[in-house]
Amino acid sequence: MMKQLRLVIADDHPLFRHGVSTLFSTIPDLEIVGEASNGEEAVRMAAELQPDVILMDIRMPGMNGIEATKRIVSANLGVQILILTMFQDDTSVFTAMRAGARGYVLKDAEKDELLRAIRAVGSGEAIFSSGIASRMIEYFAMPRPAAREEMFPQLAQREREVLYLMADGATNAQIAQKLELSGKTVSNYVTNILNKLQVADRKEAIRLVKESRPDQGESDSYL
Repeated sequence: MMKQLRLVIADDHPLFRHGVSTLFSTIPDLEIVGEASNGEEAVRMAAELQPDVILMDIRMPGMNGIEATKRIVSANLGVQILILTMFQDDTSVFTAMRAGARGYVLKDAEKDELLRAIRAVGSGEAIFSSGIASRMIEYFAMPRPAAREEMFPQLAQREREVLYLMADGATNAQIAQKLELSGKTVSNYVTNILNKLQVADRKEAIRLVKESRPDQGESDSYL
């Protein structure tokens, strides 16, 4: 007999949460014990309910799913995180894995694929959607030149330049002066960067840069 898995669904769309809950309501080894609409609620429910698995969206208001995953994993509650999202870019996948997620599945997955992923993560395995798994294999199999453009590929060249200057501690005014841009333009770049990296603020964006180049000292220049 299969072990019953207790689940929490963390997603800011009520209809999606209801849909997932309804989808698994007849599965005997799954029990939905809570629904969270943001990262803060997910962290609280992880501590209070101690589910086996949390289905975690990435982009939510307030605390995002990546930060919530980090907090839950660092609390050593024994709760496994399965990312369930629309985002399939490399940065989202690798950032989620670094945060401690055990699986990554896209929202358009079939019921059987999602069910298999929940059970795998609940038993301590790591699992990815087939398309993401193939891309990860290709990513690690190909030669990796040291070109900085391969970091944060979703950013345009100018956005990367702004990001690396931010990581060096430059203010918007200093970035504007160095790149000969207006303050408003730099502010727009920063907003685009935060949105594309799915982070809440500059501090989180800078942390991603530091984590992506752990061999590079904090005082080193990124440009």
